[in-house]
Amino acid sequence: MTTIYSYACKDCQGMESCPGLFYANTREEVWQHMDLHARIAHEEDPTAWSAEDRDYLQGLIRAEVIQS
Repeated sequence: MTTIYSYACKDCQGMESCPGLFYANTREEVWQHMDLHARIAHEEDPTAWSAEDRDYLQGLIRAEVIQS
């Protein structure tokens, strides 16, 4: 079995219309996609996110176990 991690930007409050969806093998890789997406698609600076923002966003990363 393998665990795949994902993030859907539409799950973030205020981003319901955003189609951004990312899958990766690790949480860290998903976080890197989220960082880049925030910069390009939403013109945000992730370095300015508060600890609370980061905790909230980390909670939106989903883990799914799949059969390989």
